[in-house]
Amino acid sequence: MAQATFLKINPADSVVVCLQPKQKGDVISVDGHDITVLQDTPAGHKLLLHDVAQGENIIKYGYPIGHAREALKAGQWVNETNLKTNLSGTLEYTYQPVNERLNIEKENRTFRGYRRKNGDVGVRNEIWIVPTVGCVNGIAEQLAERLRKETGLEGIDSVYAWHHNYGCSQLSGDHENTRKVLRDIVLHPNAGAVLVLSLGCENNQPDQFEKLLGDYDHERIKFLVTQQVEGDEREAGMELLRQLYAVARQDRREDVPVSELRVGLKCGGSDGFSGITANPLVGEFSDWLVAQGGTSVLTEVPEMFGAETILMNRCETPELFRQTVSLINNFKEYFLSHGEPVGENPSPGNKAGGISTLEDKALGCTQKCGRAPVSGVMEYGERLQHKGLNLLSAPGNDLVASTALAACGCHLVLFTTGRGTPFGTFVPTMKIATNPTLASRKPGWVDFSAGQLVEGRTMKELVPEFIDKVLAVASGAHARNEENGYREIAIFKNGVTL
Repeated sequence: MAQATFLKINPADSVVVCLQPKQKGDVISVDGHDITVLQDTPAGHKLLLHDVAQGENIIKYGYPIGHAREALKAGQWVNETNLKTNLSGTLEYTYQPVNERLNIEKENRTFRGYRRKNGDVGVRNEIWIVPTVGCVNGIAEQLAERLRKETGLEGIDSVYAWHHNYGCSQLSGDHENTRKVLRDIVLHPNAGAVLVLSLGCENNQPDQFEKLLGDYDHERIKFLVTQQVEGDEREAGMELLRQLYAVARQDRREDVPVSELRVGLKCGGSDGFSGITANPLVGEFSDWLVAQGGTSVLTEVPEMFGAETILMNRCETPELFRQTVSLINNFKEYFLSHGEPVGENPSPGNKAGGISTLEDKALGCTQKCGRAPVSGVMEYGERLQHKGLNLLSAPGNDLVASTALAACGCHLVLFTTGRGTPFGTFVPTMKIATNPTLASRKPGWVDFSAGQLVEGRTMKELVPEFIDKVLAVASGAHARNEENGYREIAIFKNGVTL
């Protein structure tokens, strides 16, 4: 059987997505009608199925992805030059709950994790140095390097210093966001031990930050204020790190029910295949994990615009619906308060890959969270309280959003991409390629190729393999970003820097 060269995603769609490039003059047959391609059209991009008038909506995934800027002809290439977003300001919404039964079998699957004293579970046993202020980043990195060399990492997974630019000269919301995210990192179960490193005169005062941690494990979390050290603060730091290492190296992996696993859902550098391959595959995994009693978290609020009602109507309660409405409208107000349009989002790479409007991206993006009901909604910097599918407030920026996902408590991040990216945040950051070309071009970046779905593999075949891959990484197998040593954090900033 010949491999399909285009795909109509939903019966209501007015476009098809080219799975292979089309040339001017090619003829495709859709729903019993022959359509002549009017322009050379790249793979991942959209072809119009029938004539539309200026201002008429273009439908993809069964929903509008914008309207025609001008009258368009059947067979025409639909892209950002002739398609305009329908998005504008904040909206009022009506709760119309949709409860879809997943019918996914519960399995007795486990992964090999680290059970912490407070009952939480980590998928790594690392020692972290967390600066309360960017002024001590250099000291933190020197300490991390010395501990790596001194221990040879025997008995632990790694040692990292998490550099950032903040902790001082910030006001109100930005200051609190920094404190919350650093708190979340310090308390994250992927760390077997943490040294909190301070300067001493910063806004993020160490004694106040310590109170923010609550009732923490003093054996595994220690503080050093460098301005209070007589002499070499690095030697004082190494004394504390040796104590932390002696504790962390005693930890061992054990079988943990998959219901304990928490996974973040993120995409970046999307293309026209994202909503056809990688995002639906991750959505299938998310539904499977939720059905096992586990947790998944969707963020990138601006990339929900245009698909937000789908998420709102999946909320389990009216209160969650109201929280999701606030999540969406508050982020729109953030855009508008800075004089920026609500619908301006797809990057040059997204557009080159076939994503023409924010709605186009959003309807593909939200497929990462499958069909499960929404069980929780979190503000930026908050920690997970509910199992199941959660929504988290954070921007679309790859590193900021991935850091936010990890900070809320996710053990790892599933990151779908059509353009490719090497980065990782402070937890394993698995890259899932949307197309086979990327997977073959960048094997050092990509952990799994969902592009197999356009090469003849079925979703039914691929989902079990993907589940096994994720559980292997949760059990200690390195994601590509870990192998490459690409790990960092970024904290959301909104306001004034003093």
